[in-house]
Amino acid sequence: MFTTIFNFRDLGGTVTSNGNVVRSGRFFRSDSLANLGTSAGDVAAFGALGIRTVIDLQRPSEVAQHGHIDLPGVRYLNIAPAHQPWNPEPYDAEAGPARFLADRYLDMVATGGTGFAAAIRVLADNRAAPTVVHCFAGKDRTGVLVALTLSLLGADDETIADDYAITDGWASTHAPDDLPTHFVVAPRDAMILFLSDLRIRHGSAADYLARSGFTAADADRLRGHLLT
Repeated sequence: MFTTIFNFRDLGGTVTSNGNVVRSGRFFRSDSLANLGTSAGDVAAFGALGIRTVIDLQRPSEVAQHGHIDLPGVRYLNIAPAHQPWNPEPYDAEAGPARFLADRYLDMVATGGTGFAAAIRVLADNRAAPTVVHCFAGKDRTGVLVALTLSLLGADDETIADDYAITDGWASTHAPDDLPTHFVVAPRDAMILFLSDLRIRHGSAADYLARSGFTAADADRLRGHLLT
């Protein structure tokens, strides 16, 4: 669909545990949209989706360095969940990349609750939809936010992990050469481990987000316009 975006997809069609389905054309995920405006074809394809709101999860310093989407009629929001850089983190090769990534995601939710809750509150507003959420690669911060959102919508861990693992193809084709492999892969087990440990440490996604002010009414609004 795009030449300047490599990890874009519609979350529509995701089936929840009780048989509801996420509506198509309402909730998208992506890698960075900063270069989209350099391609007239991509601008046209993006416009055809009718997207009203872009949520960029990158730090303001990353946005300043790499830029951001700026299109008429599209509301741009930079909502950055607080989290530590990964570079100082040790890597346990015996435990493997899934454990490394799951631990980094747990670190994110430990410090980033306010940002994640704020971003999902935007997703809960039907007036903001269609909405696309992204970070740089559309894998880690985006993966955590999508996992929390799909969990609120009633998707099970296996379904959430299936979507997350689609991003694994990005690593082999578009990841920067100077990043270690365990930074860029998206093994399915990483999401399974993260969601399991999230419940142990924080309870359900709803329990976790409630501590940052995301209410039951917010969750009802999210389900009300994203589920069929």
